[in-house]
Amino acid sequence: MDEIFNAVDPKVRELGYETVAVERRTEYGQKIITIIVDKVPQGVSLDDCEKIHYAIEPIVDELDPTNGQPYVLEISSPGLDRPFKTQRDFERNYGKEVEVKLYAPVKGVKTYEGILLERTEGYVLIENDNSQIKIETNRIAVVRPLVRFE
Repeated sequence: MDEIFNAVDPKVRELGYETVAVERRTEYGQKIITIIVDKVPQGVSLDDCEKIHYAIEPIVDELDPTNGQPYVLEISSPGLDRPFKTQRDFERNYGKEVEVKLYAPVKGVKTYEGILLERTEGYVLIENDNSQIKIETNRIAVVRPLVRFE
């Protein structure tokens, strides 16, 4: 997947977007390659996805990622609750509410919510109820924006 990411990322950036991830899956025997893209802060529209699709389809075709087998190329936005993957993702979200899910409970708690203050290679720091919580990164399964529906 790194090969696909590295091949399409320059074109995606040239168009003014960010390549978030590349995913592969098989559904009902059909191979599917999904390129997840974003544009901060406005996000990605259906028209954006179409534009990117036509621009990168020849690049992916040339790579032949399915060894001559047919495949579907999807371009998708990451959604509201996109997990943070890069330091840049974390930095863009300093001061915002996040949800931190752990691999296993610590002191009986497996999910924390709070304001993201800092992220280093060793820990994530959030503030919750006027207290700071430092969570070691090796314990964290996922950090994502906290989405509240009212």
